[in-house]
Amino acid sequence: MSEELNVSGETTIRVRYAETDRMGLLHHANYLIYFELARTELLRSLGLSYRDLEDKGYLLVLTRLEVRYRRPAFYDDLLTVRTTVAKTTAVRIDHAYEVSRDGTLIAEGTTTLACVDRQGRPQALPDFLRVPKKR
Repeated sequence: MSEELNVSGETTIRVRYAETDRMGLLHHANYLIYFELARTELLRSLGLSYRDLEDKGYLLVLTRLEVRYRRPAFYDDLLTVRTTVAKTTAVRIDHAYEVSRDGTLIAEGTTTLACVDRQGRPQALPDFLRVPKKR
């Protein structure tokens, strides 16, 4: 990713009935799926897909995940997930997420992905995924 590329993106997701629990709330585990969807769409907006990365031998494995739940989400809510590449290192990419409904923050989180080869050994992130350091 070069400096002129946007390293943030937004994805909208409507909460489906099957994603709610008996209390009618979006089940907490689904936020992780929403994060993955938003990450995938951010990459797609830059002209690539996870499939493209994997076909080139770059596998991104989740090594850390954190979520803070602020407010509940409910069936049929239209949520916006804002995904930002917070930091990259030689082998790692950190994302930050904000999940909102009508401008109100309902959850936020972070993930760390490590780049590995097909044998599971760490390898350098491809240059096109690296974010230049701010000066």
